[in-house]
Amino acid sequence: MRRRLARADALTEILRAVNASLEPEKVAEAMIAGIADWIPVSGWLVLAADEGGQLKTVVSRGVLPALGSAAQAAGQLVLRTGEVVCSADLAADKRFGIAVDGAAAAGAAVGFPLACRGRTLGALLGVDRSASAREPRFSAASLGVLRAALEPGAIALDNALRIERAEALSVTDDLTQLYNSRYLSQVLRRETKRASRSGRPLSLLFIDLDGFKGVNDAHGHLAGSSALVEAASVIRMSARETDIVARFGGDEFALVLPDTGTEGAAMVGERIKEKIALHPFLRKDGLDIRLTVSVGVATVPDVAASAEQLVQAADEAMYWVKEHGKNNVRVAQPTDGPPSDAKSVMSASWAREDQRR
Repeated sequence: MRRRLARADALTEILRAVNASLEPEKVAEAMIAGIADWIPVSGWLVLAADEGGQLKTVVSRGVLPALGSAAQAAGQLVLRTGEVVCSADLAADKRFGIAVDGAAAAGAAVGFPLACRGRTLGALLGVDRSASAREPRFSAASLGVLRAALEPGAIALDNALRIERAEALSVTDDLTQLYNSRYLSQVLRRETKRASRSGRPLSLLFIDLDGFKGVNDAHGHLAGSSALVEAASVIRMSARETDIVARFGGDEFALVLPDTGTEGAAMVGERIKEKIALHPFLRKDGLDIRLTVSVGVATVPDVAASAEQLVQAADEAMYWVKEHGKNNVRVAQPTDGPPSDAKSVMSASWAREDQRR
């Protein structure tokens, strides 16, 4: 292994592989592909620390689920110490304190720090499916060449994660951590084109908090911001993983439902309406505020053929509810009429939201 890694062409191969992509998963896969040729174990994990210091799995290959929690604990030790961690049996290793079925989770492991720019950003773990008779060992010379070989991968992974986080911030609402209106616009245009090509339905929900202004007036804007965060959480929990939840602006939210027709979208709207009505807002502040929502539903191809038409149809259905008692769900109908200016309806809707604020 030392002779191979000492060759200039070996380092060149590593550099080329880990820098071939800016996606963290592909960088991690390239790291595993390289080291798997050097150390014969049955499974690999690449773990990276998030902004809170908690390790998240970037890639897992061949690691049994029963070993997952123990491997995470080993990775945390690598992250905390910045040192190589070796274990003959993850389940029996007292350093990790994992309360698991030892027989099911037995497995030897080696963990290497992924270090760059003066810090340890994560860990690369090799895990065997059975315990070892003795703790794995590496000579100082072997560890030296391994660290040198892993550093380019660590730098490439750090760069990919930084780009991923920057991209996430650019499409995320600062307050609620939902997607923002900019990203919503991109998703709607992409999804309406996909729905048109596939012939599958696409639905959009516009959700407006009724009486939200009263929260700001009575309890201040900080309380209002907290209420928006709670509402965002309720709406997110009511959606599927494949749905896109966004803050449209102010106290209005949007929910994009791919492959969902009018009936299914209306059911989602009803579920959100019921959950919001039952939620005790600002309880952590000693209050028990009750809010409701007005929900507008529109579907491609039923009432719209473009992203702009879909936005206007959902917006107008929601406003109909606001003007007819609130706390209800309305499905846009073909008889409601087509948009008068399809090219400007989306920007007009955004402008109307600015006026409400």
